[in-house]
Amino acid sequence: MIARKAYGLIALAAVLVATLILACALKPRPTPPPPVPAILNETLTNEMSDSSVFRAIDREVREFMSYWKIQGISLSVMRNDSLMFSKGYGWADKEKKEEMTPRHILRMASVSKLITATGIMKLEEQGRLSLDDKVFGPDGILCDSVYTALIKDSLYYDITVEHLLRHQAGFSTRGGDPMFSTRTIMIQNRLRTPPDHETLVRTQLGKALAFAPGETQEYSNFGFLLLSMIIEKVTGTDYETWMQESVLRPAGCLDFHIANNYYQDKYPNEVKYYVQSDDKPVSEYNNSGRNVVRCYGGNDIRALSGAGAWAASTAELCRFVASIDGRPEVPDIISVESVRRMTEWFDPDTFSLGWNDTKPTGEWTRTGTFSGTSALVKYFPDGECWVLITNTSTWRGAGLAPFTTEMFQKSRAECSDLLPRRNMFYVQEESFPE
Repeated sequence: MIARKAYGLIALAAVLVATLILACALKPRPTPPPPVPAILNETLTNEMSDSSVFRAIDREVREFMSYWKIQGISLSVMRNDSLMFSKGYGWADKEKKEEMTPRHILRMASVSKLITATGIMKLEEQGRLSLDDKVFGPDGILCDSVYTALIKDSLYYDITVEHLLRHQAGFSTRGGDPMFSTRTIMIQNRLRTPPDHETLVRTQLGKALAFAPGETQEYSNFGFLLLSMIIEKVTGTDYETWMQESVLRPAGCLDFHIANNYYQDKYPNEVKYYVQSDDKPVSEYNNSGRNVVRCYGGNDIRALSGAGAWAASTAELCRFVASIDGRPEVPDIISVESVRRMTEWFDPDTFSLGWNDTKPTGEWTRTGTFSGTSALVKYFPDGECWVLITNTSTWRGAGLAPFTTEMFQKSRAECSDLLPRRNMFYVQEESFPE
């Protein structure tokens, strides 16, 4: 009898233990907290990308700098929307002995056009404009009478927003790029001060277009100034503020700014810009009569606006690309359809929307160059994105991009398979998605 009770107690205990184990197994595990986004320009350091894994990158970049006589370079590498590498090389400010770091921001020149194009796509998604909208005329976005009264060539009324994005509006630089001809425009129009955007547009509207809109294409900085003004007209907010609040911050980019013209007006974490030693001083853009270093007063950089005036770190520029690439790891700030349209390939002679070129293989390119700056964003079909900006211009000018691409390819061949599984976009480290 006692033995039978003992066996019963043991059996009951076994059932209780089994029930407890089953309950624990079925109990939902607590969801781990989401990773905390890093404030990149405050947290990243060169030391975070110092590793034997990156020796090939270090070697290639330093050889590149030596050959092209570049004072400083910032380079960031992303794969599958994960920031794996971000490092500065050389000097951010040689005279102050300030080394380049991932926290420094640099002028990105025409890479700015990618930012502006994204803003236009965002406005289209919001129903505030269409790429088919006319730019000028009574039904155009820039329908102000001060503009329409000056138009003599009726082809202006055919220009659409998409024509501006694709450099097909009919503007030509054969008589000089108006965005880099401030002194000439001042002299021709008897202006005592550099033209603001509205004045610059008015000086152009009296001229005939070089070709009918949509007929062919010619790269136009002026066209992207008009897109910047369209953003201001549609939103009722100045271009820089609206882009920061509605496009860049939602993308996790907190330290993008429209650059200023002079060294004394640079942002606290902005680099110093350099030209080659044999570059002669030029006349100041505002007809002051002074001679200046070309990268500081040779042109009105700030007036470029969305055509070429943004400054940012390469890490935050990677973050921006991650937000417009259609990959799921970092939520995009534009729709899948907008990503498709921005990266759609038509033929070798048609500009993509914001990008210079998007190949059917999935390789996307955006370049930027002017005095003191050379920038390249290269998005590869395997999901890797390399972003490089220099603080020194070279004699190659815009022709430096193929050599930068070659340096990327050499580094990728040696390092891509060795890159660590981490994501510096977040304070909490993450593994790469499989």
